[in-house]
Amino acid sequence: MTPELILLGLVVLTALAFDFTNGFHDTANAMATSIATRALTPKAAVTLSAVLNLVGAFLSVEVALTVTNSVIKIQNADGSPKGEFLAGGGHLLLVILLAGLAGAITWNLLTWLFGLPSSSSHALFGGLIGSTLAAVGPNAVKWIGTGAKLDGVIGKVVLPALFAPVIAGIVAATGTWLVMRLSRTISQRYANAGFKWGQIGTASLVSLSHGTNDAQKTMGVITLALIGAGMWHDTHAIPWEVKVACAIAIALGTFLGGWRIIRTMGKGLVEISPPQGVAAESSSACVILASSQLGFALSTTHVATGSIMGTGLGAPGGKVRWRVAGRMVIAWLITLPCAGAVGALMYLLDPLLGPIWGPIVIFGIMVGLALWMFLHSRRDIVDPHNVNDEWEPTTPAPEKASV
Repeated sequence: MTPELILLGLVVLTALAFDFTNGFHDTANAMATSIATRALTPKAAVTLSAVLNLVGAFLSVEVALTVTNSVIKIQNADGSPKGEFLAGGGHLLLVILLAGLAGAITWNLLTWLFGLPSSSSHALFGGLIGSTLAAVGPNAVKWIGTGAKLDGVIGKVVLPALFAPVIAGIVAATGTWLVMRLSRTISQRYANAGFKWGQIGTASLVSLSHGTNDAQKTMGVITLALIGAGMWHDTHAIPWEVKVACAIAIALGTFLGGWRIIRTMGKGLVEISPPQGVAAESSSACVILASSQLGFALSTTHVATGSIMGTGLGAPGGKVRWRVAGRMVIAWLITLPCAGAVGALMYLLDPLLGPIWGPIVIFGIMVGLALWMFLHSRRDIVDPHNVNDEWEPTTPAPEKASV
């Protein structure tokens, strides 16, 4: 087995590991509100979400093609794959991908450890951009598109990150206000029962749209790896084997359930009711599905969080825990640079240690960091049994002293 083939295997394995972490990191986007309102039991919610993520991964390839074509310059002027900025050959591209994925996985697990719903998508793009900058320089990154086309990192990643959560929040706030007014004439008992069934339907739609958007990002990365290894040459198509592998990986991660982040989004941000849950999930699904068809590799986490905050603002007497929201926004702002810094540092190990040991050490460091964070998480376990505990436990009133 040649060193290049071993490197390709490490990249594909790491990409599928990222897809797995993406699944459990983002389960909350679809199911946090349904679990919080008890429309679904925790295990039933993650099982349903996993199945629909699996199905959604096959519905479109636009986002996968964005990853393949709109982040790193791998094409020559005539459109043929290789790229003047990656003239170092397949090894260079494969190491860039491996280091970038290592940065993304490290950031995903770190934010999961702290229960912060940061963006897996931005962690991936940050890692890839960081490793590319360290390897080749800024000219190898597609910052903006050509001509009037909305393309590149700015058009396909940054602008959607700015606008999508705002749009989702406005839609959710408006929807919540309307739903609350319309449900005034309905018995609270029947309204809540109906809204819980509505939550199951809308949460299912979010899960389907999440698979359509997020699973494809890993498909794009693996396709890039195959291009670097000379095993694929079409930058406008995805091998079917890659589609199947990525769909299964994200579904397994979703089934595992990222309970720490589910708890933060379901209980920590807004005390959510069934009508708010329907409004939040409906707006999230609409924004994500529309963006997927346009090829925008947006953060489903940003969209879902914006929707949940919108329901808190739109509900009469609704309350948003701004301190928790502030922590989330800080995590959003530093995701790209932090994942990029890790990706860049990981890449520098390759020229330092050589083409054989460099990738092996990168992979080993990533596994070691992942194991450390997993063991650290066992000190404070969040699981299906306590995910719905009160976010701010009420302290009992002091008993009056007997006379």
